[in-house]
Amino acid sequence: MTVDSVAISLLIGLFAFLIIIKFPIAFALAFSAFATAAYKGISLGAITQKMVSGVDSFNLLAIPFFILAGEIMGAGGISDRLVKLADVFVGRMRGGLAMVNVVASMFFGGISGSAVADTSSLGPLEIDMMKKQGYDTDFSVCITIASACQGVLIPPSHNMIIYAAAIGGLSVGKLFMAGLIPGVLLGLALMVLCYSMSLKRNYPRGGKYTFKESLKIGLDSLLGLFTVVLIIGGVFTGIVTANESSVLACIWAFIVSIFFYKKITLKDLWPILKRTLGTLAMVMTLIAASSAFGYMMTVLRIPSLITQGLLGISHNRIVLLLLINFALLILGCVMDMAPLILIAAPILVPVVTSPAIGMDAVQFGIVMMLNLSIGLLTPPVGTVLFVGSSIGGITIEKTAKAMVPFYVTMVTVLLVLTFVPAFSMTIPNLMFGN
Repeated sequence: MTVDSVAISLLIGLFAFLIIIKFPIAFALAFSAFATAAYKGISLGAITQKMVSGVDSFNLLAIPFFILAGEIMGAGGISDRLVKLADVFVGRMRGGLAMVNVVASMFFGGISGSAVADTSSLGPLEIDMMKKQGYDTDFSVCITIASACQGVLIPPSHNMIIYAAAIGGLSVGKLFMAGLIPGVLLGLALMVLCYSMSLKRNYPRGGKYTFKESLKIGLDSLLGLFTVVLIIGGVFTGIVTANESSVLACIWAFIVSIFFYKKITLKDLWPILKRTLGTLAMVMTLIAASSAFGYMMTVLRIPSLITQGLLGISHNRIVLLLLINFALLILGCVMDMAPLILIAAPILVPVVTSPAIGMDAVQFGIVMMLNLSIGLLTPPVGTVLFVGSSIGGITIEKTAKAMVPFYVTMVTVLLVLTFVPAFSMTIPNLMFGN
C-alpha cells in the first residue's frame, strides 16, 4: 500500500492547527480537505460534490423535525409537568429530588433527543428546586448534566442519525431501538449513585402525593408523554419510519403546546423556528464539511492505516476495545460530539466490525454515543458542562471536580455496554432479526 505521508500530514496537521487557533470546526474540516485535494491534484469540484452529496441523504430528513419537536416541547410547558410526574414516582425516597432529576431527564430525553436541550429546558427548574431543598449546588449541577446525557441514548437522538449517515447503510430505527435499554441502564446507575451520596450527605426526602394528586399530575403529563409513544412506539411497531415519526412528533408537539398546555402562541413559533434553523444550519454544515474531509481520508487510506496500526498493537479483543474507548474519551474532551462522530465513525467502524473484534456496528454506535456524551461533560469543550455550570452559577472547575463520581459511574456503564452486547442488541435483534 502506497502511503502519501506528506498529504496525510497536511490534512491532519492543518486541521489540528486550525482547531488550536479556534477556527470553526466546520470550516477547519472543509479548508483542510480542499487544501489537501489541491496538493494531490484532485478536482476541487469533486470535493464540492462530496459536500453536497453528504447532506443529500433521506435519513437526514429526521434531524430538522426532531430538533423542531424538541424546541416546541421545551417551550410548551412540558418541563415542569415532567418534573412533577417524576416526583410522583421517586420523590419520596432519600435524595428523591435528585432521582426526580434523573427520571425527568429520561422522559425528556425521549422527546428532545439532546443533552443540551435537556439541560437548558429542565436545568433551571431542577437546579433551583434542589438548592432550595438543601442540596449542594455542585451536586445539583452534576446530576442535572449527567442525567441529561440519557437524551443521547434514548430515542430520538439526532446524533444517532448523524452516526448512521456517517457510515452509510445502517438502519436509524435499529439504532433507536438499541439505545432504549442502555439509556435506562444509565439512568438506574445514576439513581443508585444519587441514593448512596444522599445517604452519606443526609439529603432530604421529597414530599408524598395522595392518589388523587398523583392521578391529576399523571393525566396532566399524559399528552406531552404521548410524543414519546409516537416516536418510540411508532418505530418499534414498524407503523412508521424514523423520518415519519419525527414529522408526527412535530405535529403533536404543536397541537399539545398551543391548544392544550397553552404555554405558547402562534407568535412564539417564529423564535422557535429561528432557533431550530440555527441549530440545523450548524449540523448540516458540519455534515457537509466532514463529508469532504472523510472523502480525503478515504483517498489517503487513513482508515486502513489506523486499522493496521491498532491491530499491530494487539490482536486481543479486550485490549483493542479498551484502546478505542480511551481514544474516544480523550478526543471527546477536545472536540464536540457531532463533528467527532462524523470524523471517527468511518475510521473506527471497519476496525470494530473486523474479525479481530467482531462487534456489530449498531452496538458500537451506542458505545460511541455514551462515550462521546461523557465528553459533553468534560473540559475544555464540554458544552453541557458549560451550560449546567452557567445555570447553577458555579465555576466550571468546581463542577468538573464534583463530577468525578459521576464520571466513574458513566464509564462503568460504558464498559458494560462495550463488553455485553445483549444490552444494546436484544431489542433490535428481536425486531429486525439477527
